[in-house]
Amino acid sequence: MRLEIMAHKAKRRVHIGPNATLYFEDYMTMKYQVQEMLRIEKIKDLVLIGEEIDAYNPLIPDGSNLKATFMLEFEDEDDRREALGLLVGIEHKIWIQVGEFEQVRPVCNEDLERSTAEKTSAVHFMRFEFSPAMIEAFKAGETVRLGSDHPEYNYLIESLSDETQKTLINDFS
Repeated sequence: MRLEIMAHKAKRRVHIGPNATLYFEDYMTMKYQVQEMLRIEKIKDLVLIGEEIDAYNPLIPDGSNLKATFMLEFEDEDDRREALGLLVGIEHKIWIQVGEFEQVRPVCNEDLERSTAEKTSAVHFMRFEFSPAMIEAFKAGETVRLGSDHPEYNYLIESLSDETQKTLINDFS
């Protein structure tokens, strides 16, 4: 099962520059995450199991959106600390664009605020809402671009891979 989920997740991962990654979530990734949490924390109580499910359900797309975990990844702790100070607000500077439609900015961290005025978090939860016309264009194979326009982290991904785009189409059903 682990090999299957890792292959599934690999198709749903998009790197934005060298240190930022969007991990697009779906039912399968969240089911695995809940199972891992239950296993690691040895949770067997039905109430606690329900709480774990409730915590992760909001990360499952519901037909009009893509949902992702956005991670800033720096191997060196000092580099990470410095970067998180420079990248305040980056979660609002990430975007997805379908064809020539306007860029879609995410609704971020609906569970709780993860940034302060001094630093951003290394992990953000994002929901990208699309219009019906954008979804149809996405499904029809229009080019999907992603990027960050943060002044300290400016990157453009010219297009999703065909494999990733085909995988993410399923999130709109």
